[in-house]
Amino acid sequence: MTFADYHQAVNFLESLLNLPIPDYLLKTTDRSIYLKRLERFLAILGNPEKNMKFIHITGTAGKGTTVNCLHQIIQAGGKKVGSYYSPHPTTALERIKVNDLYISPADFSRLTEKIKTALDTTLAKSPFGQPSYFETFLALALLYFKEQKCDYVILEAGLGGTHDATNVIAKPLITAITNIDYDHTEILGKTLSKIAKDKAGIIKRGCQFFTTETKEAQIKIFQAKCDSLGVKYHLVPAKDADINPNLALAQAIADQLGFSQHVIAQGLKSAKLPCRSEVIQTRPLVIIDGSHNPIKLKFLAKKIHSLYPDKKVNLILGMAADKNLEDSLKEILPAVERAIFTRFLMPYRRSADITELARISKKIKPIAPVKVFTDPWQALDYGLKMTKKNELLLITGSFFLAGELRTRWITEEQILKTRSSFL
Repeated sequence: MTFADYHQAVNFLESLLNLPIPDYLLKTTDRSIYLKRLERFLAILGNPEKNMKFIHITGTAGKGTTVNCLHQIIQAGGKKVGSYYSPHPTTALERIKVNDLYISPADFSRLTEKIKTALDTTLAKSPFGQPSYFETFLALALLYFKEQKCDYVILEAGLGGTHDATNVIAKPLITAITNIDYDHTEILGKTLSKIAKDKAGIIKRGCQFFTTETKEAQIKIFQAKCDSLGVKYHLVPAKDADINPNLALAQAIADQLGFSQHVIAQGLKSAKLPCRSEVIQTRPLVIIDGSHNPIKLKFLAKKIHSLYPDKKVNLILGMAADKNLEDSLKEILPAVERAIFTRFLMPYRRSADITELARISKKIKPIAPVKVFTDPWQALDYGLKMTKKNELLLITGSFFLAGELRTRWITEEQILKTRSSFL
């Protein structure tokens, strides 16, 4: 089996990143034109987003986990559910899933051809110009969910809320915000209040809203938005410190949708995602995780220490250049014995300077041994070689790095053949 058509489709979609269109993410004035652009594109495609039940989830951390847990619960309840994830760890079709299977490579290729025609029509007729890569990919996902006649569709926001492409959905059934912390501050704002207000843009009249946020100032922002729209507000408390708030959020939403506690427990038991605290090898223990900001790395460090308190941890870390490097390293470095810094190979996203990561590391933890590798595969070889059987090798800092190195164990071809990230 070959996947030449699929790879050609992926290459075409990724090539949209080089279109001469403005980068709205860095635009500080009116960004609404970009949702109008996507609305026009979806109209040309026949409005696939109409008449579907949407659950829309954003937040600084835990979006993907919440989406996946809810996906598994809804499926366990006998309903057909589609989910859209962002970003993908290893291969593009991991963004689009219906029940247990990703979109097939053949369907991905077929729908890309349909997208191409709509893009040409948009270029000729739309006053707003062509949609971006992310907008186009979302449109492809919506076409697939419509074809599959999904009972529910869950959308994970890519960045923020108000101007994210997923916010094109006019009448979501449920909206949810996991939490608020500092990330993408150059786009969303440099204060937690500005970030919260941006993410609260997903709250719309007629939906019900859920959050596990704990900070009072941000909670008040969400409450005020709900009050102004007549939206029912649900604050989901974690009943004790050991409960994962993302699981609690998924459970609360599923309960509101009418799923029984038995179905909820069944769904949560089967929930797993690639590159989320994923044990990919046992001797030595290798864990792959896509955490890429301080709040996620703090949670990861706490989890690793809780699960493996007696294991020495060796770290392979690469990050995107636009992340908060110093605060991220402050969260993860205290949990590790030795650090290896590298980069991801994705050509259209800038990787952090590995010498800068090493410099910051020496400032935070001067006695920890540090190695740097320009080639992430050499970093992995070295990490596996130096990690003893009773130690732990942790690969983190970026979904791009995690998804890339994960192919040492599960190849892209295996994912495409099985339409699953797990063997």
